[in-house]
Amino acid sequence: MQRRQFITASAALAATGGIATAAQQDDVSRLGRTAHTKFAVNVEMWWRRLPFLRRLEEAARLGFPAIEFWPWEDKDIPAVAATCQKLKLEVAQFTAWGFRPGLNETKNHDRFIEKVEAGCKVAHQLHCRLMTVVAGDDVRGLTQQQMHENVITGLRRAAPIAEKHNVTLILEPMNIRVDHKGHCLYGSEPAVRIIKAVNSRFVKINWDLYHMQISEGDLCGHMRDGYAAAGYYQLADHPGRNEPGTGEIHYPRVLKQLHDLGYRGCVGLELRPRTTEVEAARAVNRADQWQS
Repeated sequence: MQRRQFITASAALAATGGIATAAQQDDVSRLGRTAHTKFAVNVEMWWRRLPFLRRLEEAARLGFPAIEFWPWEDKDIPAVAATCQKLKLEVAQFTAWGFRPGLNETKNHDRFIEKVEAGCKVAHQLHCRLMTVVAGDDVRGLTQQQMHENVITGLRRAAPIAEKHNVTLILEPMNIRVDHKGHCLYGSEPAVRIIKAVNSRFVKINWDLYHMQISEGDLCGHMRDGYAAAGYYQLADHPGRNEPGTGEIHYPRVLKQLHDLGYRGCVGLELRPRTTEVEAARAVNRADQWQS
């Protein structure tokens, strides 16, 4: 009898263990299905040791609805498009124009226009409506005002192309204190001025909350003031550029503010998971569990 009881108890324990494992797997698959905000995993910074297409699979495994990435030129775009279609993943945005050569020099504008045109064609392949562009690092002999005027000139030239393709260019201000020393555009106020001067609904701001925290703070106040100029948001905590809850930013409050402003687009997770991607996804999920 004792032996029979032991076998029965062992079987029950094994069954319970199997149920727990299934529950844990189900929990992982739901982490990206967050309460209020639709997040896009930056697959350049998550799963960095995996091949690119495997990163998309991992994003889908965690339940995220969307991804974002940096330059498209080094990607197999047809393969990315096919994988996203298979996994039901949206491409929220990608980078069409990076740091160099700078948009803040007029001599680079012809090349910029070519890149925007090419990027728009890629965006259509990916069913993507947003492309990030970057202003550029400081140019010797030019004032910040002159560089910003050059950015405005370039974006005005590009706006009709973006409109023709129904793709929005999102200009990303950086921070110069930690990550991008010598960059010519940082903080929301000059970025908003540039967007107002360009005056196109197809040119907006990629509002990276990590960069904004370092550059100016008062995240909720500045988001409210500049909301009309914003086209997309990204986040990471500071210091460290890791997931919410690892630094000084109270992201439940910030995400609630964004929701209250009426934003329903994707928020990019341009962050480095501090330990594992699963734990980073758990932290993102917790940050989005604010109360109305």
